Amino acid sequence: MGRLFVAPLLTGLLTASVAVAAEEDPFLWLEEVEGPRALEWVRAQNARTLEVLEKDPRFEPFLQEALSIYTATDRIPAPKFRAGGVDNFWQDRANPRGVWRQASTDSYTGAQPSWETVLDVDALAKAEGQPWIFKGTDCLPPADQRCLVSLSNGGKDAVEVREFDATAKQFVEGGFRIPEGKQSSEWLDADTLLVGRDWGGGTLTESGYPFVLKRWKRGTPLESATEVFRGEPTDVSASAFLLRAPEGQLQGVIVNRAVTFFESELWLLTDAAPVRLPFPRKVSLRAFVQGQVVFTIEEDWGRFKQGALLAYPLAALKEDPAKAKPTLILQPGPRQAIESVAGTRNKLLVNLYEDVKGTLEVYSPGKSRWTRARLGMPRNASVDIVATSSSHDRFFAGAEGFLAPTSLWLGDASTKAVKQVKSLPARFDASTHVVEQHWVASKDKTKVPYFLVRPKKLKWDGSTPTVVYGYGGFQVSKPPEYLPQVGKLWLERGGAYVIANIRGGGEFGPRWHQAALREQRQHAFDDFAAVIEDLERKKFTSPRRVAIYGRSNGGVLTSVVMTQRPELLNGAVIESPLIDMLRYHKLPAGASWVGEYGNPEVPGDAAFIAKYSAYQNLKPGVRYPKPYITTNTKDDRVHPGHARKFAAKLESMGLPYLYYENTDGGHSNDADPVLNARRWALHHVYLSQQLMD
Repeated sequence: MGRLFVAPLLTGLLTASVAVAAEEDPFLWLEEVEGPRALEWVRAQNARTLEVLEKDPRFEPFLQEALSIYTATDRIPAPKFRAGGVDNFWQDRANPRGVWRQASTDSYTGAQPSWETVLDVDALAKAEGQPWIFKGTDCLPPADQRCLVSLSNGGKDAVEVREFDATAKQFVEGGFRIPEGKQSSEWLDADTLLVGRDWGGGTLTESGYPFVLKRWKRGTPLESATEVFRGEPTDVSASAFLLRAPEGQLQGVIVNRAVTFFESELWLLTDAAPVRLPFPRKVSLRAFVQGQVVFTIEEDWGRFKQGALLAYPLAALKEDPAKAKPTLILQPGPRQAIESVAGTRNKLLVNLYEDVKGTLEVYSPGKSRWTRARLGMPRNASVDIVATSSSHDRFFAGAEGFLAPTSLWLGDASTKAVKQVKSLPARFDASTHVVEQHWVASKDKTKVPYFLVRPKKLKWDGSTPTVVYGYGGFQVSKPPEYLPQVGKLWLERGGAYVIANIRGGGEFGPRWHQAALREQRQHAFDDFAAVIEDLERKKFTSPRRVAIYGRSNGGVLTSVVMTQRPELLNGAVIESPLIDMLRYHKLPAGASWVGEYGNPEVPGDAAFIAKYSAYQNLKPGVRYPKPYITTNTKDDRVHPGHARKFAAKLESMGLPYLYYENTDGGHSNDADPVLNARRWALHHVYLSQQLMD
């Protein structure tokens, strides 16, 4: 009988100790992003770190090599179909903030496209005295000339939205304009927007996102917009999925009420009131093709298994949702996963992974089933859908490998024809290396794959400097990728690079992700450690020559593996990280990730989180590798307090570390190509110091 009370008692004691630890945290002041004391600390840390890294004789060569990569004029301009042509957003040394420009499709696919500037963001930033970062456009079909332009102050997720006339190439005087916020905006028609934002009165969720959507008419104050949907403050967010015919007419609006990060209710907006649709909770809307609403499911649902790609006829959903019948499009096998889906005018494109290698398929709707055809894209490579349009069946797709430069392909989903139209010039000498895929048994015997990019000539004596990258979260896959900065700054100097496809990612669909959710998070850390152990067991490398790298959720991974298995490493790049996992939900936008990590406010969840959270598990007397911890002041997705506090705690314990905080760029850290080049130069100086010296 006594055993019945042991677990609750221990859980209660743990929760109490967690609360006390939070209250006694001596570094809470570093969570004040723009606090004078915190910024003074940041400046001192930056000066100390730059003294170590920028004074290294390798820094300047690394910087120049990285600059030549990120500002090269022979990069492939990323395409986006619009207004009968192809848009591109281009950044280089002359225009680090970038230029939105357009060319005809024929001109774009040629060797020397003829570009017409639509908006110069550098000129705009200079004229307005603001550090604008371009965050994309949403243009009203079918003409695609009236656009909503999103501008971020310094790279934050929060944006200001302005109406822009792409024909006149200027912002519309007196047009739609929405003040800065974490928000969404969609065209319903030429004079109406559907807006989700902070409307005041507690209309943001605990995660900091909108849960109230309103219809805003041109010529009326934003405050007078009419409410059309309301979720709950405990949700993650509410957002709209617009269903349009190929000619641009709006066929319907489905609202995704994200109850948690991975669970949603889908509602159809009607003239009367929103109607709940019969989708499962773990669902992702993917496309709208030929009157079919296409979606994937992340859980078993009736006769369908998790990971399946399905379709509902929109007409049936409108007539009687309870009687609507979904059709199976594709059920991936155990070694497959659907990475992305996109619609053209008449067809459906599906990017499918098989053993973490990409394929591209075209699906055609029929009376009773969908037919499919596989396209002739490169094999044993990463393949992705780059751009599609609902007005025609042409599309752009990309292909790349660790040693194969990115290529761009133009295809026609109706004829199934694809042809390469552009290729990135080689940015480094790949002839010295080879790519291998290995599998290793994790702690619980689950087989985990990893890619190894290694020198062809090496001594199997543990001497190869090796960077091991991982992510392992949010069902995000990490397939082969051409990384010019890694090739030039690391591989060419004799290093090796590894991507560990650990659980938590999406490499094998929802099951691979869900195997590392919440209380099972340790599986991701064990998988990552197993990959490193395998490399060292084979005498490919050794602890002296291994460093790990991860960013964002990968910062959870790297900080935990550093504290749990310090004997395996001699370095860790921990970038834009979550680290204090007992307070992550209190920092923007942490509450949205409770579905991934668990809720520290719940005693049982706090118990398993406390076992791994790196901030709480640093121990005196342990020899940890010296990490390089880096973040961004303007990061409003993963709070810079995580990185700051971890560095401060290491300092208080007399442990070695380097800390650097960029003041601009936001969570992605890649908004400015010049700053991005410097970022990678600093990374690789640190890695060289740790593994090659």
